[in-house]
Amino acid sequence: MKHAIFLADDHPLLRKGLCELINAQPDMTVVGEAARGDEVLARDLGHVSVLLLDLSLPGVSGLDVLRALHKHNPKLHVVVLTMYSEEQYAAQVLAEGAAAFVSKSAPPDDLLAILRHVLRHGRYLPESLALADVPDKPLHTRLSAREHQVFTLLYQGKTVSDIAVELAVAPSTVSNHLAKIKEKLHARTIGEIVAYAHRAGLVG
Repeated sequence: MKHAIFLADDHPLLRKGLCELINAQPDMTVVGEAARGDEVLARDLGHVSVLLLDLSLPGVSGLDVLRALHKHNPKLHVVVLTMYSEEQYAAQVLAEGAAAFVSKSAPPDDLLAILRHVLRHGRYLPESLALADVPDKPLHTRLSAREHQVFTLLYQGKTVSDIAVELAVAPSTVSNHLAKIKEKLHARTIGEIVAYAHRAGLVG
């Protein structure tokens, strides 16, 4: 069974090229397209494995689409595809919940490799964004994709039990994620985690 990929980009020629590239793969297929951010948010993406999302979308920006999807559909893997450089936006979009960041200047084989990495592992963090290279990166960018989901639900006011139900995992699994989140955010309590989210501007 092929993984379902959804494309969101306002350039028809680029979408056509991406469709041809992805549909030629034995393990992936394009199941839908959108040219505007509001179109993406209006679509049912429940069957989609990966959303390939341009940041510069008309209607609703790609960054706002990412934030909305991370809040309401955190299980969806979003790979941001953009003309902006990695140095400008990668840390930010990964912190906002993206599974990966790919420059439009990247070779097609790199895009395919990153898509497959995300499909297998849930997240792709380029070596150039290793903590040692970016010491002033926000602490929450250290979180794995699943830890980021738990972190988001925590600062939205959900309890460990609530999160376990929402993510369909055991409460003990959520507790394990919580322990790692506390360690990475240098927090001792859930209250300190929520306070960190406010300081980081993550709570609207």
